[in-house]
Amino acid sequence: MDRNPSPPPPSREAEGAEAAGGDCIGSTVYSKHWLFGVLSGLIQIVTPENTKSNPDDEEQQMELDEEMENEICKVWDMSMDEDVALFLQEFNAPDIFMGVVAKSKCPRLREICVGILGNMACFQEICVSISSDKNLGQVLLHCLYDSDPPTLLETSRLLLTCLSQTEVASVWVERIREYPAIYDSVCFIMSSSTNVDLLVKVGEVVDKLFDLDEKLMLEWIRNGAAPPLDQPQEDSEEQPVFKIVPCVLEAAKQVRSENPEGLDVYMHILQLLTTVDDGIQAIVQCPDTGKDTWNLLFDLVCHEFCQSDDPPIILQEQKTVLASVFSVLSAIYASQAEQEYLKIEKVDLPLIDSLIRVLENVEHCQKKPENSTGSNTEETQKPDLTQDDFHLKILKDISCEFLSNILQALTKETVARGLKEGQLSKQKCSCAFQNLLPFYNPVVEDFIKILHEVDNAFAGDLEESFPSLKVQT
Repeated sequence: MDRNPSPPPPSREAEGAEAAGGDCIGSTVYSKHWLFGVLSGLIQIVTPENTKSNPDDEEQQMELDEEMENEICKVWDMSMDEDVALFLQEFNAPDIFMGVVAKSKCPRLREICVGILGNMACFQEICVSISSDKNLGQVLLHCLYDSDPPTLLETSRLLLTCLSQTEVASVWVERIREYPAIYDSVCFIMSSSTNVDLLVKVGEVVDKLFDLDEKLMLEWIRNGAAPPLDQPQEDSEEQPVFKIVPCVLEAAKQVRSENPEGLDVYMHILQLLTTVDDGIQAIVQCPDTGKDTWNLLFDLVCHEFCQSDDPPIILQEQKTVLASVFSVLSAIYASQAEQEYLKIEKVDLPLIDSLIRVLENVEHCQKKPENSTGSNTEETQKPDLTQDDFHLKILKDISCEFLSNILQALTKETVARGLKEGQLSKQKCSCAFQNLLPFYNPVVEDFIKILHEVDNAFAGDLEESFPSLKVQT
């Protein structure tokens, strides 16, 4: 049987014919009588006599009758309409769906019922009602232990919808905290699933949870991380295992090529982890985890994002993910400079090249067009430009901070090689100085001093373009 989680389109003509005589739901053409019939069928499926354990018909209970599937999928599609959703809420349909989810052995049926609840939760009044039902909340969270990817996908979609509603978000955060096994289920999905849609949605849930509640994020970081206090001396040098970071990395690798938005989500999760010291330690304290994180992110910025043959405007698509990646790389760079994967001669020049190219492209994207096609177009685009400028500024600030940290660590030998290979050409150094000054003036001054030792003429030429440096050096 086809397991496509998307519902088939409803036959509105047929529904319109059935809805004659004031049988319509709200302002729709959907029939109340028909919908009651479908809900009654659902109730029959999970009545005690139909759910008794019987080895002979257990396999049959796993399957969904084709006619019932078609009808319940129509309800799934209809539930995106607010009138229908409110009608379902009024007649306690969520309780029926909860019963199906809790009792049915049919994965497809559970998936559809959770999907309907997910559609209904898009409307604030219903979302508040669903969220206030503790039993329903327990049943839905239990779905995260399911082994069926489509059901997991719909459950994650429902959770994300509820977590995005300010009125009820804290309710769900507390519930998730009450069920420690959810952490294991989420980690298992991120580390082992090949379903990109599921990985993206689960990532969005984790990202939202961490953004909403730092305490929960810390709890998840520390799960399995702290070694026992009475650890034997011979094991004391063994680094603790941090489960959350390797799982996030595995999911990021899985979605990398197929879903750029999903990669953006997982990079932001890593960025959120670096906002607390425990999160940074979770990345760098275990050498393998630190190396895997660094290598993935280093490869993204040096070989995939914002490359020399890309048009500068590509930065508009990549600005948020680049901001997250550079932020995490910067945190690792600042915290564990002695690690082998952070050796100056291996990483600094490629990173400088990438960072300066990003700064060049930021400048290009921030240039306003000289000629406007008309005042109406200009007014229409203004909000988007403002939003773009905001994200570009964040990317610029993060890039400048990271670049300043790298410049401070450069040796004469590395600078000499950068001049020879072109990563530190006059054009690139000028771009770096334009962005770093005046906030990182001491860093630029120290870099100029090294340049004087390596190539005095080159340094003097640069100083001619930046008179303030020449006066102070």
